[in-house]
Amino acid sequence: MKARRVTMQDVAERASVSKTAVSFAFNDTSRLSEPTLKHILEVAAELGYSQDPAARMLRTRRTNSLGLLLPQQLDIVLANPYYTQFLQGIGQTCNREGFTLLLAPPLRGSMLKTIPYAAVDGFIVSGLEYDRGEVSALRQRDIPFVLVDSEHHDGVSSVEIEDGRGMEMLVEHLLSLGHRRILFLAFETGIAGGYANWRGPALRRMNGAITALRKSGLSPESEGIEVREVPCTRPGGEQAFRDLWNEPERPTAIVCFSDVIALGVLDAAHEMGVSVPHDVSVTGFDDLAEAQLSQPSLTTVRQPIETKGRLAAEYLVESISAGEPSRVHRQELHTALLLRDSTGLPNQ
Repeated sequence: MKARRVTMQDVAERASVSKTAVSFAFNDTSRLSEPTLKHILEVAAELGYSQDPAARMLRTRRTNSLGLLLPQQLDIVLANPYYTQFLQGIGQTCNREGFTLLLAPPLRGSMLKTIPYAAVDGFIVSGLEYDRGEVSALRQRDIPFVLVDSEHHDGVSSVEIEDGRGMEMLVEHLLSLGHRRILFLAFETGIAGGYANWRGPALRRMNGAITALRKSGLSPESEGIEVREVPCTRPGGEQAFRDLWNEPERPTAIVCFSDVIALGVLDAAHEMGVSVPHDVSVTGFDDLAEAQLSQPSLTTVRQPIETKGRLAAEYLVESISAGEPSRVHRQELHTALLLRDSTGLPNQ
């Protein structure tokens, strides 16, 4: 026979306190003296009492959980060290403020479909390059949210980086070395019509590259300059390199829009016996921990990934705690060019 679930009333009777006092012990400890709180919790532990999460959510209308709305499936996200650092930043805030974190990947390929099923107090929305209805859905649900690496939306807090400036510095460095045959490997945007129609970080990084090229009298349409979209994964970088190295016209430099793509390029180059940077220079964007440890070490653009996650979570908790429209934050974090061993003079 299944044992009866211990209730709040059982704890109250055993501890000789009111049911309200037991509720305070689990929901608002400031209302109780330290000895009373300790006594109630000891009795609850003795009886094996635990709150029913669903009942608590119905009563308080709070889950004490933040949702991270992700642009990719979990297996892809967890294979990218970028998200490990990003989650560390969010985790710092969650730990300090007493929140849990729910990872919310696309449901049947759609971030929009995920939103109604996530029992959270608010969302950090990561990598929403363009709005396919997600922002409207979040506003209609009247739930706080913060955008990270997205487009600007009026009245919505956001955390971004200097994508354009970082890429501009990187491409200027390659041009100063004499590279004029450059392949740009951008992460897939899902937007037809080429880079002119991109949005969000992909567009900002491409615009930074265009600014640098223009200073040298070049453009993405110039001979020797090419732009391709690839999956933002290590295998995506590997396959892209294998494909291009089998072509007759090869670049002297490959500019990857993320470190994880660049690490895949380095893997494939090593497997194919291609020397980096002697045969081709390779660059990334992020400065993941592995970028410094790769062979050769990766020239890249550093962005403060952990700080980005921490600030996004702080802004979200602030909005949740306010219980009403709060101050809108717009934070743009600096980037820095890090020169390492994967770039050198062109050998062609």
